[in-house]
Amino acid sequence: MKTTMLLSISRVFFCLITSISCSQNEQLKDHILFYSSFDGKLSADVSVGDAKIYTAENYKKADSAKPGLHNPDVVLAKGKGLTGDALHFKKANTSAIFYKAYKNVGYSSKSWSGTVSFWLQLDPNKDLAPGYCDPICITDVRYNDAALWVDFTDHDPRQFRLGALGDLDVWNPENKNDETKWEERTVTVKQPPFKNGKWTHIAITFSKVNTTKPTFKLYLDGQFKGVVDVNDPFTWQAENGKIMLGLGYIGLMDELTFFDKALDLKEVTSVFELKNGIKSLF
Repeated sequence: MKTTMLLSISRVFFCLITSISCSQNEQLKDHILFYSSFDGKLSADVSVGDAKIYTAENYKKADSAKPGLHNPDVVLAKGKGLTGDALHFKKANTSAIFYKAYKNVGYSSKSWSGTVSFWLQLDPNKDLAPGYCDPICITDVRYNDAALWVDFTDHDPRQFRLGALGDLDVWNPENKNDETKWEERTVTVKQPPFKNGKWTHIAITFSKVNTTKPTFKLYLDGQFKGVVDVNDPFTWQAENGKIMLGLGYIGLMDELTFFDKALDLKEVTSVFELKNGIKSLF
């Protein structure tokens, strides 16, 4: 009798937990603006704006970018993704490879919130070429002017950073190398968990950008790593915004996703723990 009762209670709790989990996942799905699985194609699976990927010789020539992937050293790697395929940067990339950010990242000049989620696989201390590299940079101009990015530094061993740099003419009008100002606008992880054969999840959340109380947070593998909370404005010409991929990067990238809200720790963890990636939400 007691055993039967315990089994019944266990089933109730299991069903309750499963129901809560499914509800959370359903809610997450409703907040996705952009999702590229890189499974058999380069265009986004979900997009509010343009779904196509673009390539140009460099970002100075981005206006002449053509749809598609036109760098032989950047390819779709069959079966090498978190699940399915992945984007593979085989050599240090110097070309402009990007999705258009317009509508796809939910930019607002009044109050902008969202989350960037993606996965990387590499050993930064063995795979990367000398110098800094930016796996992702979201901006309408350049890395130090209204830009949100993560990079691997040129330290030995490599460090991993989140950068949240608002309008250059506000935070650094003389464009000087001011270490204090940089540190206020970056989160540095001195011993990041990247290594060959292991997929590492990166989530960048941002809340109330272009108000007096913005915050930018970095998570790795579902763990909070730090926050930037300076209130620099991010002034874009929205139609020129770009999701720049793989600047100087060598390695795999997968499951690129933008949400229209700043996910909390529990939500970030739930994304990290999805067994089949974002596609399992659909």
